[in-house]
Amino acid sequence: MPQLLPIFGVTTLATLTVFAIPAHPAERVSLQNGFALRCDHHATVNGQTRLFLSSGEDNYIDLPPQEIASFETVPDLPPTAPVAKSPAPIQAPSTAAQPTSKSASRPPPTLSPVDLAEMLSRAGADHNVDVDLLASIVKAESNGNTRALSRAGAAGLMQLMPSTASHLGVKDRFEPGQNVRGGSAYIDALLTHYHDNLALALAAYNAGPAAVDKYHAIPPYAETRAYVARVIHEFNRRVLTREAQAREAQSRLALQHPSATSSHGDAANR
Repeated sequence: MPQLLPIFGVTTLATLTVFAIPAHPAERVSLQNGFALRCDHHATVNGQTRLFLSSGEDNYIDLPPQEIASFETVPDLPPTAPVAKSPAPIQAPSTAAQPTSKSASRPPPTLSPVDLAEMLSRAGADHNVDVDLLASIVKAESNGNTRALSRAGAAGLMQLMPSTASHLGVKDRFEPGQNVRGGSAYIDALLTHYHDNLALALAAYNAGPAAVDKYHAIPPYAETRAYVARVIHEFNRRVLTREAQAREAQSRLALQHPSATSSHGDAANR
């Protein structure tokens, strides 16, 4: 289980460069799950595609080649100076649940797959976040354990720190519904803050926005780098499975109900 640092440190609202500015055109990496990343360059290392996030060789993430759809050369991002502003906490959801009584019974450590899927589906719809991304974060953070608690103090399904939970209106971090609503609101805000750059949003979820803004990249922490790659890998797997199931369902439907066009064509050939 990854240990989260306090994740409501400094968050500026300025437009930041996504990665350290390279001395040559960068690359846009389109993933099979529909998201895109920006890297300085890439290479194949031990069968994995290594995406270098800056011009050096020490800031990278590794992804399986089959999870990458394409590469595209793009111009440098013009350097921009962050605008100094006071930290802006994310607004708490208006439907925040009330505190749970200490005498109330705790939920079971693991929800049923159906209950968890419904909970994530509602949260994803409320915050316009792909439900498979939320499920991938839950798997990486707690593996579905509602009572998970890290040594750093992160708790619940989406491993919220106390200060983060407070900003998000989460009164009981171990209550699955509150935890998922808070975590979904937070990753939604991070995706907005980092202009839908999934890698940076996940890095900020793990190591904190202050660390990402300091390096203008995924921080050079082995744990964070592994976390980002793990969540993206699981997200890709879920999306590809979902698309395969949709194609299979469509094929079954076509077999059960041949199209009118085919029927007309058969009649015309008689």
